[in-house]
Amino acid sequence: MRELSIVFRHPDFYVLDKPSGAPMHANDNELGVVHQLSEQLGETLWPVHRLDTPTSGALLIARNHSAAAALSGLFAERKMQKFYIAISAGKPKKKQGLISGDMDKVRRGNWRLLHSQDNPAQTRFMSYSLKPGYRYYVLKPITGRTHQLRVALKSIGVPICGDDRYGGEVAKHLHLHAWKLQFEHNGEHFDITVSWPSYEHFADLPEMIETF
Repeated sequence: MRELSIVFRHPDFYVLDKPSGAPMHANDNELGVVHQLSEQLGETLWPVHRLDTPTSGALLIARNHSAAAALSGLFAERKMQKFYIAISAGKPKKKQGLISGDMDKVRRGNWRLLHSQDNPAQTRFMSYSLKPGYRYYVLKPITGRTHQLRVALKSIGVPICGDDRYGGEVAKHLHLHAWKLQFEHNGEHFDITVSWPSYEHFADLPEMIETF
């Protein structure tokens, strides 16, 4: 079982730096990441939200039932501000703005973004040059749909590096990292950042990245 790293501790919750490849749900090879952390700490824990298995970064995990309900409510009510960093090869159709559209499930568990706006998945983003042929993206999802960010970047012509599901440039890891969480809990403001990995293209990111 892998050793998991906690980056923030509070009586009501932990923020875990989830490694790329750590699953939310148990598979044939390992337990789900919340169960793994529970065993590591000898403590009952509650999941609050989820990250795709190949996505790394900030995962909020509750330490008691009431905190789980309160923190889950922040996600449901869109009061949890989330920022991600992604790296893609190629030139996007637009370099910043809003990506919005209904999501339609297609074959093998994949999704696609439609032009319709009946119940749209919405993502705000900015992008910056990283090195020749590559850009990095600061993504702020407004909604929280399965594969939303991966589909959003594919929709503007730049699937994320390492995203073999959506046609990204081949890499060992998916270059999508849950970077920052901002929220209020019991009258206190939290701004929690989880450093991005140091492997592959992440190693080329600047030391300071701005949010919006």
